[in-house]
This record gives sequence, C-alpha cells and structure tokens, in this order.
Amino acid sequence: MMKNLVSILLLCFFINSCNQQVEKQEFKSEAIFQPFQPPIAYKDAKNQALKIIDQMTIDEKISLIGGHNVFFTKGFEKFNVPAMYLSDATQGVNIRSHLDDQLEKSVAFPSPIALASTWNKELASNYAKSIGEECRAGEIAVLLGPGMNIYRISQNGRNFEYFGEDPFLAARMIENYVVGMQSTGTIATLKHFIANNTDYKRRTSNSVVDNRTLHEIYLPAFEAGAMAVMTSYNLVNGEYAGQSKDVITGLLREDLGFKWLVMSDWWSIYDAEKVIKSGLDLDMPGEPRAEYPDYMKKDEFFLRFTAKTLLEKGKVKEEDINRMVTNILTTEIAMGLLERPIKDASYFKNFDQHVEVALQTGRESIVLLKNNNVLPIHKNDEISILLTGEYADKIPHGSGAAEVVGYDHVTMFTALKEIYGDKVSYIKNPTDNDIKTHSHIIYSTGTFDSEGWDKSFNFPEKINSEIKHIASLNKNTIVSVSSGSGTNMSEWNNDIAGLIYSWYPGQIGFKGFAEIVAGITNPSAKLPITIEKKFEDSPGYGYIPEGKELYTGWDEDHRIIDPITDIKYDEGVFMGYRWYENKAIEPLYAFGYGLSYTTFEYNNLVLEKNYINIGDSINFKIDLENTGAVDGKEIVQIYVRDVESSVKRPIKELKDFKKVQLTAGKKQTLYFTLKNRDFAFWDAVTEDWKVEPGSFEILVGTASNNIKATAKLLITLEQ
Repeated sequence: MMKNLVSILLLCFFINSCNQQVEKQEFKSEAIFQPFQPPIAYKDAKNQALKIIDQMTIDEKISLIGGHNVFFTKGFEKFNVPAMYLSDATQGVNIRSHLDDQLEKSVAFPSPIALASTWNKELASNYAKSIGEECRAGEIAVLLGPGMNIYRISQNGRNFEYFGEDPFLAARMIENYVVGMQSTGTIATLKHFIANNTDYKRRTSNSVVDNRTLHEIYLPAFEAGAMAVMTSYNLVNGEYAGQSKDVITGLLREDLGFKWLVMSDWWSIYDAEKVIKSGLDLDMPGEPRAEYPDYMKKDEFFLRFTAKTLLEKGKVKEEDINRMVTNILTTEIAMGLLERPIKDASYFKNFDQHVEVALQTGRESIVLLKNNNVLPIHKNDEISILLTGEYADKIPHGSGAAEVVGYDHVTMFTALKEIYGDKVSYIKNPTDNDIKTHSHIIYSTGTFDSEGWDKSFNFPEKINSEIKHIASLNKNTIVSVSSGSGTNMSEWNNDIAGLIYSWYPGQIGFKGFAEIVAGITNPSAKLPITIEKKFEDSPGYGYIPEGKELYTGWDEDHRIIDPITDIKYDEGVFMGYRWYENKAIEPLYAFGYGLSYTTFEYNNLVLEKNYINIGDSINFKIDLENTGAVDGKEIVQIYVRDVESSVKRPIKELKDFKKVQLTAGKKQTLYFTLKNRDFAFWDAVTEDWKVEPGSFEILVGTASNNIKATAKLLITLEQ
C-alpha cells in the first residue's frame, strides 16, 4: 500500500514537472530483433515426423534416442532420415582427426569471451555464420555450441568458451550468434543447461540455486532461439541435469517454451528410466568409451541398451520413446535436413572471408585496461620494442572440446614484426641491460584454461616477480594477458604503464593486437566480466571443499563415485558487478570497462515520457560525441535501477547497449527502447516476471561504475 501511495504522489509530481518541449521531440523505437525461424514450421515438421514414426518398429525408435560412433546419430535410408554428425565447438570447428572425411582445415576464431568483449551483435552473427558455413563444408549437421554458462567463478576452466557474467549481454550476443549459425542450415546447440559454472569435479558438483536466481541470471541466454540444447554434467538442486524432470521439462520446456531437440552432454547420465521421463531426447554418445573406468560403462547408463528392458518391465511407456523420437525428427525436418544434403562444398570458397571475420573479431575484442601515455607506439617514432614472455611467440588457447587448431597462425611477434620491422625484437630471457636499453617492453603472459578442471586465479610467483622486475627497470612496460577469464594482476597493476587483455585470440587475432599497439586500430572492446582484486572478493569464493585443492588432468573429472559436493549460490541474483556494488567491494577493473585512444561525451538524455503504465515500453535518446582527435567506436551501456522494491534488487542491471562508430569531432543521436521486462524481477510467489509501480532510473554509462547520464521514470498502474 505504501509503495502504491508513493507512486500516486510521484505521478502527480512527474506530470506537473513534464517539459512540454520534450513532448514535441521525435523519438524512434529500436528495431525489434527477429529470432531465427526454421525453414519448415514446427507444426508441419511434427506432422511429418509422426508419419515416419508410425512406420518405425520399437527397435528402430530406440536406436534413434542414443548416439552412434561417439559423434553421430542414427540414420535410416528407408525413411530418408540422415545420420547427423555433431561437432564441437563455439569458436570454430574442432576437427576430429581420428574420424574419416574431416575438414582439412578450419578457422580458429578468437574465443567466445573475446567475442563478448566486442559487444557487437552484428559481428556475433557474422562470426557464427562463418563457422556455420564451415560446418556445411564439413558435412556437420549440428554444432555443439554456443556455450553460454554465466561467468560466476573466475577460476572456471571453461570461461573462455562462454560470454561473460551478465545475462543480458550474453543473451543478446548469443541470439545473434544463433541466427548467424542457423541461417547456414547448421543446428546450433545451447549448452550447458544449467548452472554449470565450474569445471572442478563437475560430475559430482551439485548447484544449489533458487528459482529467482535461475530465471534472472542463468536462464535468459537460453531463450536464444536455437534448435538444440545440451544438458550439463552437474547436478541441479540434487539431481543430474540430464535426467532431471524439473530441469528439462520444468525450466526448459515449460518455463522457456523450448520444443526442439534436447541432448545430454557426453557420458553425463546415469539412470535411463529417469532420463526417458525427464524430457531429454538424445543420449550422447549413447555407448561407453573404452578408456573410461568400469564404473562409467554400466548398461543402465545408456538408453539404447536399456530402454527395451524398461519397456518390458513397464517402467517406461512407448509414448515416452515416441516423444523423444518425435522431437529429434521434428528438429531435423524443420531444418530441412530431409530435403537437402547436409554437406555443401560451395562454402569452401568463403574461408578467406571467415579469416577476415576472425581478424575483425580480434580487433574489436582486445581490451585496453591501462594506458599511462605509453600507447599507441607509432612505428615512425624513434623506438625499440622488446617483446618477451610466454606467449610472445606462440598462440595461447584453451583446451578440451572447444579447442580449434586453425592454420596460418600469426603470433604476437610475427604481427608486431609486420608493422615495426627491425624496431621490435623478441628475447626469451632478456638481461637487465636489454630491458633498460629498449624504449618499450611488451611482456606477454597468460593462462592455459581447459575443460575438465579449474585453474588458479593467481599467476605463478615467477610471473609476478618477472613483471615487477621489468617494470622497475623500464617505465614503459606494457603487459598483455591472454586468458579465458579474469586473473590476479593486483600485485603489479600499479607498476606497469600499460595493460592489454588479449584473451585467446585465435589464429589471427594478434594482428589486431599489433594494430592497436601501433594506433592503426583504435581499441573499442569492453570487459564482459568484472576482474576482482583478489579471488576472496568474488561471489563464488569458497566453492572448493575444505581440505581440497585444484587439480589438472581428466582423472578427477571421471570420478563419479566420489561424494557429491553442494555448491550453494548464496549470492542469489547478486552476480558479477551486482555483487561488487551490493557489497561495496571495489574491483580491479569493472564490468563494461575499456579504454580508447579518443574521448566521448554524453549529453541530452531525454525520455519520450516521464511516466508509463506497467506493460508499456519507453523510448529515449541521448547525444554521443567523439570529442577526441581519433576515429573510434564507443559502447553505450544502458542500465536500469528500481529505486524502491518489495524484494532486494541490484543497484543497477544492464538492459541495453549499442556499439557506435564515430569519426573525430562528430556527434550522433542514439535511440533506445526499454520494454516491460527490462524493469521486472522474477517473482517467486507468482512464478512470473513482475514490474512493481514506482520510481525507476535509467542510467547511461561507459562501464558499470561510470555513469554519464541519468533520467527518472515513473511506472504506474494503468490509470
């Protein structure tokens, strides 16, 4: 009642204070994103699938619900149903050299977290379209990506495969990725569903997370319009995700309305009866792996070996099997796989274009975090650059299913050499005299991240000591970090003159790095994560059981006989920058932060109205001006704050963004639209999105901690 009374009083104030000039201004609604629509509509595809199923024996049906030969599904020539090849991963095609008829080469794109750093939705679509074309060239029906698990723990070994900490940023980038991928006829697979935010003993990790947190933080990116979803290795609230009816039927199919193919991750289900009843359709790979321990080879783990017996015992029904087969066939039919060849060799001619997309991703993904007037280094100046460090002369990359080898690799040294010639030299172990006598030092370091285990947030002490020592001898020391997530740079961050986050750049991304160092390209990337000062500051700290330590290698990952460990998501919706702001913890570098070689000014934030009814949208605009001397791109970030709420909400939440190219001295008016859900929270009582009447703030900034303009909006009950 109090909030409603306040709303009425505020409404009177807002109406009386409305500026009549504002009402006369023109506003443009943002273009509405068009999600992917398959070439054959769901209803028609399902009807066709049911006709095929009517002709199938029970054995034929069962053979479809489990994979074959590790990366394939069963095909039936008599039904014109093709065998599908399912291939990893998000950042390109992982060529399985032990399989026949593989691509001779595939482009290694910058890692997905690097793509997220571009904040460029159109580029996300082009990136995925390029990979989809390579899939078609390689007769790959299904790409096992994009990966989209939210960045909760900076030590997670798979962060490099994902799109950062913010659900809105991830959702917008991924929905464009999906459109690009599936426009080629290749099925995209959203993974891993859900709350798989660490790879530390992931098979015995139980994510304990409430419904509001799932809907506000971990589910939005899974609304991306893909034709397939893969479940995760971990348990969710006490049950393995791949065999949980609450997870698959409840969250995915009912709450999100997903109606297409749902598959398991490889060797991640352990109870065939539960799986068949859960809403899952496809058990991958459907058969044991020879090198796995015996306790992972039980027949009851695999649907093709167990479903017939379960049917005979009455534990499952044929209609359960029919549902699974229907979803598999409906997805294949809707994508046109029964009407055209999966392989299209004409796409081989586009590989050079794909390399250009990879290069542009590199240019737009490299984040300049610190610059004490040391960058750019102009090639025509009297300079001598010393390059050293672990990744100076090799390509850093993540490992596991997401690894893509690529070809025609451009190392950091090669890229710098192309621009600077003899003015740059690489010395693996420089002497103090080498360090002192060069005008600039670039120290290239990073981490080796991998599926199957987590890595330390901290650099080895040897790396920290080397950086501090070099910085003490040369004031123009620049550090480049190649990693899949945030790292602990607190020990030397204040000592260096420049800091560049170059992620895993793929086969050609270091060319973009060199262009940025030389000032040929203006840096435009922004962090899709918060980098904390120390791991203890983060919301995920304490997830490793007391007395246990990080490990490397696959042995621990395969130990499903170990006790289950609860990972409690006690931070709730306060993830990422929401956590640091709520706890008043200053990070080392904030979400959305990134420097440029030019400057931008924000002016004239104007709302179309000062108040709207619940359910309405609001249009607004702001002027952006490039006030520097260099052409550049700026990422304009729109946040929303609920001033007073019946539930605890974050101080601000990202709800829109736009990447804008502006020449030096030019100004542009930008238009935005916020919709009802942008002001909503997930109500645990009604189990739906809810907007409460009251005062809201629309915040426009360059980073989560750098707001440039603010406007107030009143949302009221319909008058």
